[in-house]
Parts: sequence; structure tokens; C-alpha cells
Amino acid sequence: MNSVIQKADRIIIKVGSSLVTNDGRGLDHTAIARWASQISALRALGKQVVLVSSGAIAEGMLRLGFDKRPTDVHELQACAAVGQMGLAQIYETSFRAHGLGTAQVLLTHADLADRERYLNARSTLTTLLRFGVVPIINENDTVVTDEIKFGDNDTLGALVANLIEADALVILTDQKGLYSADPRKDPAAVLIAEGKAGDLALEAMAGGAGSSLGRGGMLTKILAAKRAARSGADTVIAWGREDDVLTRLANGEAIGTQLLAQTGRTTARKQWMVDHLQTGGTVVIDAGAVAKLTREGKSLLPIGVLEVRGEFGRGAVVTCIGEDGTAIARGLTNYTSAEARRIVRRPSGDIEKVLGYMEGPELIHRDNLVLL
Repeated sequence: MNSVIQKADRIIIKVGSSLVTNDGRGLDHTAIARWASQISALRALGKQVVLVSSGAIAEGMLRLGFDKRPTDVHELQACAAVGQMGLAQIYETSFRAHGLGTAQVLLTHADLADRERYLNARSTLTTLLRFGVVPIINENDTVVTDEIKFGDNDTLGALVANLIEADALVILTDQKGLYSADPRKDPAAVLIAEGKAGDLALEAMAGGAGSSLGRGGMLTKILAAKRAARSGADTVIAWGREDDVLTRLANGEAIGTQLLAQTGRTTARKQWMVDHLQTGGTVVIDAGAVAKLTREGKSLLPIGVLEVRGEFGRGAVVTCIGEDGTAIARGLTNYTSAEARRIVRRPSGDIEKVLGYMEGPELIHRDNLVLL
């Protein structure tokens, strides 16, 4: 059995609070330096990497003198604000040592629930990856409340995997992987090397609380794998202190537990676009645009659009139809219906002149478009 990470081109790596902060003793500079070195090696293999890191609240607790996690949301927010400074600094320093730039991205659930903000977040992350930067993502704990918290960064990692269509999610934790029982209590517990994401039997097996520092336990990791699988991403759960864990996974070594998605990425993306979102409007495209989309896999440019029907905002799902009324594709639009009407039949170079700004040269980018 080879690791799924070997063939993965775009990977989300999530590290938990207990690892990042050395079980609450402060940011673990040595461990973070090791992960930065390994991620640099993955980049050298041609892989794109996004790092989802916990640890801001735990580091803030240490700096502000808390001996246990506060329950007051405003105190948690204060801890996050203080701790995030140290977290960003150490990641920037560690990656710069390998010639890699980093970017801090703080997200809330609302950023991914709102279509326009979802599209903005997706565009920002994919652009950072194109620039060769390693995005460091955390929940924006300084502004969220309990009602809109992701609840744990395992879930956040899965949502980011969905957001940018990652091939795999790696969850580094303080356990070797998923066991048949809690190995801290049952010496007969057996490591489960491979399973199916979304397997209800695994969910039943993985109950239990997380550490006192973080909010996630093994169950949240199983559920994160299930969520990541919705966009076709496989998940690996492994011990974060395993020697060269990331590079060994990338070289094909099976470490920890891998949970396989049962639906391929392209199929999952199409199902999400076609079945689970209501279209906000319709654009009629000419024969040339139909050919570009169906035969060449290109983006939809304004010059290929004949007519815009319906009212919709930026980030809405719209249906592309041919002149004969045949549905060709669905996609997330970069422009509102009002803006789209002003730029139809125009070359992309005219967009800024007409609108005064440009969200992108495409009405619908090919990464946000699926053929029907």
C-alpha cells in the first residue's frame, strides 16, 4: 500500500495546537522548523502546499498567563490576537530559511458560506500558490463568536481542501493514526492503516474528546476526512512528531491512517456545482465560446457572451447555454449580472475601461466551471 500523498499535487497540511505549542509549553520552534524543511522538500517535488495551523490561542494563553483554556469568548479572542503575532513570526522565519515566502490567511465560516467571499478566498489562495507562496491558514478567532466558529481546525482544513480542490488532506496529530480503540486506555488497540472516508463504523469507533489545548479529537478528524472527500480529497492522519513524516509520505511510504475518498475530484466538483447549488441566472454564449469550453477546456470570456438573463451577484452559479438553448456548463461568475451586461461582446482588455476595475479577465474561470 502506497501513500496517497505520493501522487497528490495539491495538499492541505493541518497541524494541531498540542504539536505547534509542544503541549502548551510555548511555540515549538524546532518542530515548526522541521515541518518547514519538509514542506520545502515537497515544493521541490512540484507539490503545492497549504498549511492550516492551530496554536494561536494556545500561544496567547501562555503569553497572557492563563493556565487553562478560557471559556469567555472575548478572552479567547484576546488570546488569539496575541498568539497570532508569534505564530506568524515563527512561520515566516522558518520558511524564509528555505527561500519560501508565506502569507497569513485568517478565515471564518461566513467567508466560505457567502458565495462572493468564497470566490474571493479561493482566488486569493490559488493566486498565492501560483506565486509560489505557502499560505498559512487559521480560523479568525479574533472576530468569530461561538455561533460561527468552525469549532476545530480539522474542519477548517477539510473546508480549505474543498475550497481549492486539493488532492489530499494531511492531519498531523499527537496520535499515530486511527486505532480500533483508544491506545492510551487499551493496549490491545490496533492501528487502522486504511479505510473509506465517510465509513459510519469508523465514526462510531472514533468517539472521544480532544486535548485540553485544542477542540478536536479523533472523531473530528474522521468527520473532516468525510467532508474533504466530498470534493474528492483523500485524507491521511499521522503523528506529527514522526521523523520526516511529510517527505516519507510524499515518497510513497504508508504512515498512519489513510481514508480514501470514494468519488473522484472531477466528479465530486461537478456534483457539487450541478446538484447542490441553485443557478442564479443564465448566459447565452456563441458557437466559438461553446467550442472553447467543450473542446479546449478554456475559460468563458465576455467576448463570447451574447446575452445575460436573470439577476445575480458575483460568485453566483450561472448556467451557460448555446444559441439553440442547449445547456453547456455551469460556473461561478466573476461579475454581477449588471456588470456582465456592460461587458458582453467586449474583449477582456476593455473590462477595466468599461467598469473602472477588473475582477479578472474571465466572466467564468475554467477552474470554477464544469461541463454538463
